[in-house]
Amino acid sequence: MSTSFETTTLFIPHPQESGVSIVGVLEQVQPGETIGRKIALILHGSLGHKDYLFQKRLAYRLPIDSFRFDFRGNHETAGEWRMGALANDVADIDAVVAYLMKEYGYVVDLIVGHSRGAISGIRWMCTSEESKTVRGFVNVSGRYRMEKILDNIPSRFKQLLESQGYYLMKGVVARKEFVGKVTVDDVQEFVTFDCSFVWDQFPPSTHVFSLHGLKDHIVPPYDAIIYARAFGARSPGTHNLCYSEDADHNFTGMSDFVVETVLEWWKALEHGQLKTGIWNTGVRSKL
Repeated sequence: MSTSFETTTLFIPHPQESGVSIVGVLEQVQPGETIGRKIALILHGSLGHKDYLFQKRLAYRLPIDSFRFDFRGNHETAGEWRMGALANDVADIDAVVAYLMKEYGYVVDLIVGHSRGAISGIRWMCTSEESKTVRGFVNVSGRYRMEKILDNIPSRFKQLLESQGYYLMKGVVARKEFVGKVTVDDVQEFVTFDCSFVWDQFPPSTHVFSLHGLKDHIVPPYDAIIYARAFGARSPGTHNLCYSEDADHNFTGMSDFVVETVLEWWKALEHGQLKTGIWNTGVRSKL
């Protein structure tokens, strides 16, 4: 299944946190010189990790080298997990890109982000000088209206926020139990995170692909329409919107669909065949 010639686990020292290393996996499709070679970054979502959902499968299938990693406080990367600290995620991307450029000479060519990873990736694209080399960006289940997260917080947790100022969010990450503390400040920081910068700060030449499930109950599918309007207004960069009638937020049971669809879009980008509009895929379903 894998086309990767070599898999290497990297421990990238974090410039902002002493003793913390970002843990990630470098997939190289061929041996040899890496200076000037193109690479893809694969960014996981909230309570996810580098091998979550479709990420690992996509890394194995991409025709270019890739790097996927755990954001701070997630799985193998130490540090504090915070719901509202998207700025920390952006700093993590900065640290990863700086390391890959300095140690390997890589040039970031593609970014694929799921959910929170898409949001953080978009902010990095809007604020980093290095983003100018990125030809393609894939936005999977990305949120635009941050305040809508309040619709997903159960009433019992809202009551705890009011009564004690925090609640504990429990889950399972990479088959390990996870407990995260969500404070009033975290929620406020999250809902006030401004996504409107995409309208005038996102690189105009980068092609964007938005993939969203119509059964997504975490991020409303309409958010993809907002991104389509913002990204579609740029030139010469294109935007394609692909809805899946069957998919939920995580594209549960549809990892192969995500991989095949992204590869189909990337191939069209490589051949200069992209035009802004709705993406009709013949892999599983058509809109």
